[in-house]
Amino acid sequence: MGWRRVAGQIGRSVTVWAVSTLTMLLLAGLLPDFRLQSPDGDSATRIAVTAACGAGAFGLLSALVWPVLVRMLLLVPALFLGLLVFFLNGSLLLLALRLNPSGRGEVAPETAVIVAAVMSAVASATGGALAVRDDDAYRRRLLRLADRRRRATLPCASTPGLVCVQLDGVGHDVLTAAVRDGLMPTVARWLATDGVIPPTHRLTAWRTDWSSQTGASQLGILHGSTYDVPAFRWYEKDRGEVMVCNRPTSAAELQRRATARTKEAGLLAVDGASRGNLFSGGAGEQALVLSIATRRRGRENRSRAGYFAYFSDPANAVRTALSFFAEIGREIGQSTRARFAGAHPRVGRGGLYPFVRAFATVVERDVVVAAVMGDLLAGRTAVYADLVAYDEVAHHSGPDSRDARQVLKRLDRSLALIEKAAEHAPRPYRLVVLSDHGQSPGETFRSRYGLTLTDLVRAGSGLPVPRGAGRTPSGAEARAAVRAALGRDDSESGPALRSEPVVLASGNLGLVSFPDVPHRMTKEEIDARHPALLPTLANHPGIGFLLVRSGEHDGVVLGPCGTEIPLAELDERPGPLARFGPGAIDAVRRTHAFPHTADIMVNSWHDPATGQIHAFEEQIGSHGGLGGAQSRPFLLSPLTLSVPEEHGEALTGAERVHGVLRRWLGELSGPEVPLDAGPERRAA
Repeated sequence: MGWRRVAGQIGRSVTVWAVSTLTMLLLAGLLPDFRLQSPDGDSATRIAVTAACGAGAFGLLSALVWPVLVRMLLLVPALFLGLLVFFLNGSLLLLALRLNPSGRGEVAPETAVIVAAVMSAVASATGGALAVRDDDAYRRRLLRLADRRRRATLPCASTPGLVCVQLDGVGHDVLTAAVRDGLMPTVARWLATDGVIPPTHRLTAWRTDWSSQTGASQLGILHGSTYDVPAFRWYEKDRGEVMVCNRPTSAAELQRRATARTKEAGLLAVDGASRGNLFSGGAGEQALVLSIATRRRGRENRSRAGYFAYFSDPANAVRTALSFFAEIGREIGQSTRARFAGAHPRVGRGGLYPFVRAFATVVERDVVVAAVMGDLLAGRTAVYADLVAYDEVAHHSGPDSRDARQVLKRLDRSLALIEKAAEHAPRPYRLVVLSDHGQSPGETFRSRYGLTLTDLVRAGSGLPVPRGAGRTPSGAEARAAVRAALGRDDSESGPALRSEPVVLASGNLGLVSFPDVPHRMTKEEIDARHPALLPTLANHPGIGFLLVRSGEHDGVVLGPCGTEIPLAELDERPGPLARFGPGAIDAVRRTHAFPHTADIMVNSWHDPATGQIHAFEEQIGSHGGLGGAQSRPFLLSPLTLSVPEEHGEALTGAERVHGVLRRWLGELSGPEVPLDAGPERRAA
C-alpha cells in the first residue's frame, strides 16, 4: 500500500502544480504589470514553460522557505504576522521569478502581492479538494496544519477522548434561539430538533457565581476553584495592585492560587491540550494561553506556537488575512448602518475596535480550530478550547443583534469542522460544547444617566467630579488575546491619590475600594468617613443593590429607601435581591467571604421582565454581575456521558462544572462507555 500512497501524493502534487500554472497564465493575461514573456514576444510554448517553472519554484519556496520565515517572525509580536502575510508571499513570488531557468517573467512588487495571494488560495483549494477524497491524505494535511508531526507516530489509547469547545459569552437562551431559527444546523442535528433522527446530545443550563465572566468561570472549569475572584477586575489592598483577569500577570497569579488551593494541576493535566484560553488547565500542550504569555519563550512556553502551526502554510496565511480585512470592512459597514439608522442603545465602535473584532472572529478562531483539529488527529486525551468571537461582537452590537447572530453561524461551521476531524482521529471522541457565561442587554449606565459610576462615587464622597464623563475601558476577552499577540502586558497602575476611592467596573458589577485603609471597611466606617456615599449609591435608580461589610451584622445588603438587610436574614427577607432570581442570595453570601472583596460591591439595576441591565462599561451587551441571561450559560453534552446534574440538583457554579468534566474523563478512561440513546458515533 505504500507505493499507492506515494503515487497518490505525486498525482495530487502534479495536479496542484498544473492548476497553479494555469492560474499564473490567466493572471499574466489579466494584469498589465505581470508578464511571462520577453518584450519582443515569445511562443505559446515558451510562455507555458515559463509559467510552469515559475509555479513550481513558487510552490517549492512556499513549502520550504515560508515555515522558516514564520518561525523567525515569532520573535516579533505575532499579530504583525497577519499584516505581513501579503508582503512575504509577494516576495516569494518575486524570488521564484528571479530563479526561473527560462530567464523570463517580470512583475511589479504591488502586483506580485495579488498574484501570490491568488495562487496560494487556488493551490490550497485544489490540494484540499483532492486530499479530502483520501482519508489518510486528509488526516496528514490537517496534522501538518496543526504541526503535530511529532505525535502522529506515537501509540494512541483506544478509549474515547474528551474535547470541550467553549463558545464564549453564548447564553443558554441565545443558543436555543439560534438553533430554533436555523442559524446553527450542526447543533440542531445533535439535538435532533427535527424529530427525524435520534439526538446525540443533551442541553443543560447552568448558573454562574456572582462574578459571571470568563476569568472566574474558566478558572473554575479548568482548575476547580473560583475562590477569591470577586469580579473581572478588582483592587487588592495587601498588594496595592489592580487584578485584571485578562492581564497575563494576573492570569498567571490566579492560576497559581487555584492550583495551591485545590492541590491539583488542572483538568487537562493528563495528556491534555489548552487552546486559546486564559488558563492552562495543567495541559502539557498549550497555544494562545494567556497565563503563560509573559514567560520567556522556551519548551515550557508554547503559547504562541499555535500561530506558527497555522501560518506555516502560506495558503492558510493568505486565506485568514483576506478574511481579516473582510471582517474589518464588515464591521465598518455594520457600525455605519447602525449609526445612520439611529440604533438604540449604541456604543462607539471606532478606533482599534474593528481590528480587535477581526482578530477575535477570524485570526483567533482559525488558529484555535486548526490546533484542536490537530489535537484530535494526534489522539490527545483531553482538549479544551475557547472561541471568543461571539462575546466580542455581542459586547458592541448587542447579544441578540443581527451582527452577533451571524457570528453564531460561523461558529457552528467551526464545530462542524471539529466534528469532521474527529471522524479521522485514531480514537473516538466525545464532543462537549459549553459556555462560560451569557450576556445581558441594556443601555449603558453612562448613556442612561449621563455619568459614570466613578462620577457617582466621587459625588457621594464629596470629591470634585470632572465636567466630561469619561469612558470605562471595555473588558472584552478578545482584547487580552490581542495584547498577548502583541507581546504587551498593560499593567494598570494604582490610584494617583491613595486617599481617593478606586472604582472599577466588571460589566454591571462595580467595585469601590479605599486604598488608604488596609482592611475591608465596614458600613459604619464608610458612613463616618463619607456620610452621603452609601445613600447616594443605594438610592440611585440605576443601581440594584449594594453589599458592604457590617460591624454589627457581618455583612448587609443595602437597597433604596433605607433598605438594610443582614446576610443572615436574606432567606426570609430577600429585599432587592428578589428580582435577581434563584441563586442570587447564595452568590452574594459566597462573595462576601472572599478576602479581596471590595469595600462596596455595586450591582446595577435589573428588569426581570426584559432581562436588561445597565453596564458600568461601554457595552450594550455585558456580563460580570447578577441580572438576566449573563448568569445562565449552557452545557451541551453527548448522551453517551452521564447526566450532568446529580440527583436532579441544578448545576450551579463553575466548580461544579469542573467536577462534571472530571467525572466524564473518569468514565471515558474505563473499558466501555455506556450508551443510552442511538448508535455510537465517532464524535458523539
